[in-house]
Amino acid sequence: MPFERAVQDYLRHIAIERGLSQHTLSAYRRDLSTFGNWVGTQPVVDSAGADRAGGAAVLDDVGRLARADLAGFVQHLATRPDGPLAPRSVARMLSSVRSFSAFAAAEGWLPLDPGASVRPPKAPMRLPKAISVHDMERLLGAVVGDEPAQLRDRALLELLYATGARVSEAVGLSVDDVTTLAGVDGVPDEDTDVSVVRVTGKGNKQRIVPLGSYARAAVDAYLVRARPVFAARGSGTPALFLGARGARLSRQSAWLVIQAAAERAGLADHVSPHTFRHSFATHLLEGGADVRVVQELLGHASVATTQIYTLVTADMLRDVYQTAHPRARR
Repeated sequence: MPFERAVQDYLRHIAIERGLSQHTLSAYRRDLSTFGNWVGTQPVVDSAGADRAGGAAVLDDVGRLARADLAGFVQHLATRPDGPLAPRSVARMLSSVRSFSAFAAAEGWLPLDPGASVRPPKAPMRLPKAISVHDMERLLGAVVGDEPAQLRDRALLELLYATGARVSEAVGLSVDDVTTLAGVDGVPDEDTDVSVVRVTGKGNKQRIVPLGSYARAAVDAYLVRARPVFAARGSGTPALFLGARGARLSRQSAWLVIQAAAERAGLADHVSPHTFRHSFATHLLEGGADVRVVQELLGHASVATTQIYTLVTADMLRDVYQTAHPRARR
């Protein structure tokens, strides 16, 4: 089976079976292209110890893949002269290649899966970077004014913190994804009704996340006083957040909104697009939320992914204890 054709079949398979986004599929395609190009330039040794044809511009036949190819690729990425990749980047690229090799074996193009026993380099644990509640209030308060762009930016930031949504998930929302659920016995009541957002995450998996009163007020103000202004400049779209020309707000534009607010709040060195998500999870756990509830709100497939946030709060508890307890230190 030609390698490039096998890659196309694999990408088509995961697009259908796993419902991956075009952004994710493009990342898989880049990783596999890099792998194929690298393997194609390496001398290959057969079972008799003789060199087979190497030096091709790209891996020509998926049937010649071996464990040594994957292991060598990992070593190459970690030591390449033009700049070694970080362990996490190596692990991500190896994950793409291993998934492809498992698919190739399942299709019968390989007798065995060569990637089954290849392990990525161990990456150092990085704790999520959250900011304090006080700093988050400063950040949210950095966007003021009644101009359409200001109302939109405030609604976007409030929604990110209120829901823990990824930036890509937030800009992917439609107007109909923000709704209200009747709180008691399905009977509408202002005191018990709950505003929620239907968020579509990785693999097109949907989750329902409550929307707090501050965020709902900001979103309502944007919908009534700002979105119609943007919508009049475009051709019509159900997108919740619109750009200056009336089209769906891009992820890059959302990042610029976050960066500008962080600079005005004096937090430019501490805020990234994922800061809202990290702070959402950390502040919920600090407030006593159960880790499995936070898992559902974040859309994590495994609670193990969410538990890294408990390390953050454990560090905070340790620091507070050592500072406050009279006999914590000698």
